[in-house]
Amino acid sequence: MNNSFFSTLTAFIINKAPTVIPFVRRSCDKARFVDFLAPLLLRLYLAPVLWMAGTRKFANFTDTAEWFGNAETGLGLPMPYLLVFLVALTETVGALFLLFGFATRLMSLPLMAIMAVAGVTAHLKNGWLAIATGSGIFATERTSGAIERLEKAKEILQSQGDYAWLTENGGFVVLNNGIEFAATYFVMLLALFFIGGGRYVSADYWLVRRYFSD
Repeated sequence: MNNSFFSTLTAFIINKAPTVIPFVRRSCDKARFVDFLAPLLLRLYLAPVLWMAGTRKFANFTDTAEWFGNAETGLGLPMPYLLVFLVALTETVGALFLLFGFATRLMSLPLMAIMAVAGVTAHLKNGWLAIATGSGIFATERTSGAIERLEKAKEILQSQGDYAWLTENGGFVVLNNGIEFAATYFVMLLALFFIGGGRYVSADYWLVRRYFSD
């Protein structure tokens, strides 16, 4: 009975495919009048992330530079003070450019470079996960061990502190500091590099219409 049902369903889908597929494609194509929302939301998502990253580096300039340059406890990068300045400047300026959709494709390139370098030098050694988890395809011995320690810490807090108050605004997690966020931001910037700032709500769109209408 099940085989008969699935055979009938498959035959029905095959017979209707020539009419259904064009209908679906036309329906999706009609949604293109709001295609500016995708790059707009990417820009609005990334702008505050980059702004906070850049301004924090400026606010903690010396400590950040020492971490950049320290080969034992940090990244061991050359010319750390210059690098921190350049990275922080690129992130803050990039945040403003993305916010207004100005030079979006061009600005995406140095920002992607920053994400790639950060991912390789600071995060890759910790695996994929940004937040430690004990299970799942990206879980490792490191993250599983972190969860064991987290459970122990919760037991201590529950027995010695006001655990309900401590977790009132959110549960405790262990930061694994993996490559997840850097990779995600890289992919988002890569998308912006190819599609640009989008129509209507980006400076790029109006500048191109004004000066490069051909």
